[in-house]
Amino acid sequence: MTGTRSFSGTRLVAAAAAYLVTFLILLPLLWIVLLSLQPSGNILSNPFSFDSLTLQNYVNAITSLPLLQMYGNTILIALVSVTVGAAVSFMAAFAFTRMVFRRKRVQSSMRLYVLAGLAVPVYILLFPVYRLDLALGVFGTYAALILPYIAVSIPFNTLLLTGFLREFPAELEEAAIIDGAGLWRLCWSVVLPLMRPVIATILIFNVVYVFNEFPFASILINNPQMVTVSLAVSRFQGQFTVDYGGMMASATLVLLPQLIIYAIFQRQVIAGLTVGAVKG
Repeated sequence: MTGTRSFSGTRLVAAAAAYLVTFLILLPLLWIVLLSLQPSGNILSNPFSFDSLTLQNYVNAITSLPLLQMYGNTILIALVSVTVGAAVSFMAAFAFTRMVFRRKRVQSSMRLYVLAGLAVPVYILLFPVYRLDLALGVFGTYAALILPYIAVSIPFNTLLLTGFLREFPAELEEAAIIDGAGLWRLCWSVVLPLMRPVIATILIFNVVYVFNEFPFASILINNPQMVTVSLAVSRFQGQFTVDYGGMMASATLVLLPQLIIYAIFQRQVIAGLTVGAVKG
């Protein structure tokens, strides 16, 4: 009985800690929603007031923001960059875990070179990327954002995919090769279907990054017709004034699709992180 009570007490403490952590994570999101319902004048003077809640900020955001244009541009950039980044990362991870190198040191050096990108702060590369875009003649185009987004995603993607492929049962691949499967069919029909949790994790994390990224978009895009979600939100900040209510409302509109996507695919994300990171 003592052991059962101790176990129940441990579960109760763990549940309380989990609820507390969840509340602390949700608190900023709930605060943004509350501020989005406040008049701009109340946000700085009385942000916790419930007396004058209004939907006017959402009306202003919907009428002033080019919603279809900003979502269309962002989805296009995310679709291309995430797809290409995931494909390149899969090929790199497959090569690191399946190819036989004559020199193991070369294999280790290449893998460490790719993963070293995780240790480099992304935004210290802003000026070099700006210069490269000018040299390539893609500044101000979709490619100006797509290329750095691909490069930024490769280290993290490769880390997860490499960890999964190391634990992938080699017997399945050997059986497919015996049945006459080539390299393309082996990857497409045997390996990829079993990697859906990791692929879903990669896609969700990368899409969320593209939706929220601002520094690269603000520097590398100068065409109003190519405005992204993060750039559109910044329109509520003028030179001398800031429409805090409109900014909070637009931030809520930006966060809502991401939360819905994550809620739908949360099981795949958890499974992908567990398989790709812990076992690797």
